[in-house]
Amino acid sequence: MRRPMGCDAAYPVGDGGEELARSQLLRGLRIATLLVAAVIALGLGGSNMVRHLGAYDDPLAQVGSFALLAAVLAVEAVLLALRRPWGRWRRPAIAVVLAASVLSSVSVPDGHTSTTVDWMFGAANFVGLVVLLDRPVRVVGAFLFAHELIALLNLLLLHDVTRDALLRLATGSVNVLGVPLCVAVGAAAVRRIHAAAVASRQEIERVRTEEAVAAESHRRRQHRFAEISATSVPLLEGLADGSLTPEGPGVQRRCAIEAARMRRLFAESDAVENPLLHELRHCADVADRKGVVVELVSRGHWPTPPVAVRRDLTDAALTALATAASWARVTVMGDADFVSVDVVADCADFSVPAPATHGVRIEAFTNDDTVWIEAQWQQVR
Repeated sequence: MRRPMGCDAAYPVGDGGEELARSQLLRGLRIATLLVAAVIALGLGGSNMVRHLGAYDDPLAQVGSFALLAAVLAVEAVLLALRRPWGRWRRPAIAVVLAASVLSSVSVPDGHTSTTVDWMFGAANFVGLVVLLDRPVRVVGAFLFAHELIALLNLLLLHDVTRDALLRLATGSVNVLGVPLCVAVGAAAVRRIHAAAVASRQEIERVRTEEAVAAESHRRRQHRFAEISATSVPLLEGLADGSLTPEGPGVQRRCAIEAARMRRLFAESDAVENPLLHELRHCADVADRKGVVVELVSRGHWPTPPVAVRRDLTDAALTALATAASWARVTVMGDADFVSVDVVADCADFSVPAPATHGVRIEAFTNDDTVWIEAQWQQVR
């Protein structure tokens, strides 16, 4: 469907454009979160680890956990460059982050939990946020709870539980849990705002399209009514002023033809699989109401002709059907680029209407009281 004029071209239309806008928005969020995580986890956390490297029970465990976090952030950088999501690698990445948290926590010397020596406590949370940025807030909250649980169990199982240690854990948890959660909530809010904006834009496009379609349909209907009024209005005026009598054969013939044209006009607005056959059935219904036996046969499959072409193809048929005395046979045949409407009926005094569109050819033959008409249309490729 063509886009109606007047729509803002700055907004992408369709699923592809909306998905592009969404991916660009999430990409910006991912880049910002990656930079923050790299500064906090690798910059500040790494410097704290190096400064206290001699104080750890197992310095290699600290170096290994730092390498694991760096590897996760490196993978995120590669995925950003490739414009790819984490996908099925998301869970393994979170498992690596939690494993690094455990590995670093168990080698923190006694009395130094939740301090700068325990650098992992304030680093793993942001690395995990990088992996889970596009997930719901509850998923980020579950990861942060797991990270917090590791720190708590490390304190309870491997260290002396003192008042100072508990206070450090509690105060440190405000930043460890609060800041990533705020970022996750902000990211979710941005996604919701974007989704609402996309939905609003879709609704605007839908309304504008419907208005454009309605206006075009109204214009076409007015044009078609003007065409019909050129023949039907004089007939109605003649019947109204008495210059035409309903009993006259010519008047009855004209009335039947105008009735068939009206039925065809109403059928043109119907949404059907085969408009040509649908309109011919409506034309045949007028003849059937007069007691004419009508046989409608179709063979093959053909492309849907434009409205103007269908009118040319059905004009001769509806005239024959409207003026048939007792019987008529309509045959529609077609293939990939051709369609033909053949009519045989027992009608006399028949004039073939000239086609108004290019590509339509109409032929008629008369034998006594029988008329054979063929209307053909060849689609130009």
